[in-house]
Parts: sequence; C-alpha cells; structure tokens
Amino acid sequence: MSEPLFLKPVFHQKLWGGRKLESAFDYDLPDGNIGECWAISGHPHGRSMVENGELAGQYVDDLWKDHKELFGDPKGEVFPLLTKILDAEASLSVQVHPDNEYAEKHEGELGKTECWYVIDAEPGSYLIYGHHAKTKEQLDSMIESGDWEHLLRKIPVKTGDFFYVPSGTVHALNKGIMVLETQQSSDTTYRLYDYDRVDKTTGKKRELHIKQSEDTIMVPHKDPELNIVKCSEGKNEFTTFVQPPISPYFAVYRWQIKEPAVFNHEIGKYTLVSVIDGNGRLTIDGNDYKLSKGQHLIIPATVSQWTLDGDLDVIASESGEE
Repeated sequence: MSEPLFLKPVFHQKLWGGRKLESAFDYDLPDGNIGECWAISGHPHGRSMVENGELAGQYVDDLWKDHKELFGDPKGEVFPLLTKILDAEASLSVQVHPDNEYAEKHEGELGKTECWYVIDAEPGSYLIYGHHAKTKEQLDSMIESGDWEHLLRKIPVKTGDFFYVPSGTVHALNKGIMVLETQQSSDTTYRLYDYDRVDKTTGKKRELHIKQSEDTIMVPHKDPELNIVKCSEGKNEFTTFVQPPISPYFAVYRWQIKEPAVFNHEIGKYTLVSVIDGNGRLTIDGNDYKLSKGQHLIIPATVSQWTLDGDLDVIASESGEE
C-alpha cells in the first residue's frame, strides 16, 4: 500500500456555527448552522471514509482494526487522533475536557487534550483560555456564584496563532474565529457556562456539567511551556508547534511549501495532512496526486517517502502514542 488516503469530511450543525466553511473551503455543506468539519476521524460520532484507490468506501476506524500495517501496527484499540475545522459564528460554551483516567471511568472513551491553529480571526477576537482562581475552593465559589467576569481569562487572538489546550484547561473559542483543531479522538465536553443561551431546536438551555467541570479543571491554571521551532529550507518554511514530551498525544506541524520538499517517515509513523490554503501536488513512488485547499488525507506508515510541491499551506500531525 503506497498511496495516500483522501478522506470525505463529516459536518456537524452547532448552535454557534455558521456558513463560513462553505466560502472558505468550497465545501458542500448541509443545511443549517454548520460549526464543525470532522476532517480526519475514526470516532463513531463522525467517521471519515476513504474516497480514493483500492480502499475507497472504507472507514478509518475499520482500517485501524483490519489494516494495522497502515498505521505502523499500533497497540491502541482506537484511532487516536481527530482533526476538525471549527467555525465559531457565535461563541462556544466555556468548557473543559477530562484526562484519560477520568474519561475512561466516567465516559468510556479517551480523554481530550487538543490544540488550535487559528486559520482566521476577525479584528478584536479573543479566546477564553484558563482562569484566575488560585485554589480549588476559590474556583468552586466563583463558579457557584456565577462570577464569570473575574474567573475567566481572556486572551487576544489573531490569524496564525497556535494554542495548546491540555485536558483540565478552561477554554472557549469566541465569535469570529476559525481554527483547525488537532485532538485526541474523544467527543467528551463538560460545559461550565453557556451564556444562558436557549437552543432553538429544543427551546431549552443546553445542559451544563458543573460537577464534572469542578472535578477536572486544573487549579491553578498554568500555561504550557511550548517550544515552537521554525526553520526555512530554500523558499519553504517549516514550523513545529508541539510534540512529545510536551504533548504526549500528538505532534503538530505547519508546512508552507513554495518548491519541492521531500519528507520521510520514521518507522511506524503515519501522518495526517490538512491543506488549509493553496494548490499543489503530492508525489509517492512516482505517482502524482493533486492537492487543493480543504482536502484532508492520511499518508500511511507503509509510505516511507513523499514529496510536496506547489503553493501549499499545510497543517500536519502525527500520533505521539505507539
């Protein structure tokens, strides 16, 4: 097997979603406020299907079970990563995700550490990232009194920023922001605060998860110490945003391609690729594959070397787990 796996996105309607994914990536969206594109996924809530080659029509989670050689014969039971694009037409709820231990015990799935590459941010945009409570008692008191103004930490954001969001981090995308999200394959979210909004479909406020949030929030908040590395090779620029051991579950890269660039897999590695801008081509074993903005693919572990060429802006990731 020496060909890439091009994947069909799955779209999810959200209270806070809009229609920008249509104009930004020329996606054929279903009706409604579409907040999430699940681009590379083996999670049962949005399974990615292969669109090309001999494996066309098969799903990533099935390939993980039946063709482990594509992923370097991994030990894990589930495909460990999930790549999304999120369009926040309105602000998301303020939320937190559990770690592996808590999620396995209470939800029966992986925990959720994630990160964001900011594809676009309107002027004046900001994130909720962390909180100001110094102790668990102070945190619980501010939550129970609804003192969100003093509790929540607001961070200005601009296009091109990167944020690493470990499990236990209070966070929220706010309106006017579009991100590519790389995360553990989990759909567990604990809502801490939702601006008292009413879901138009149900006519009710969305469920909050106060106890679970208080159980899992990191106190005090600590910003991760990232070591973002950038380098140039000719006209190409390569950025490593995060990798093990700082991020135990994934490494995330940005590749800005202007001329041919050759990549090599370490033994057992596979790579998730999302084209966030531009056009170009991928070459494997002398075979060319066209690439364009909005495409998502997996380069399997059975591919040892490949070349990218053209005018491409790519976010790529690799699992940090064996």
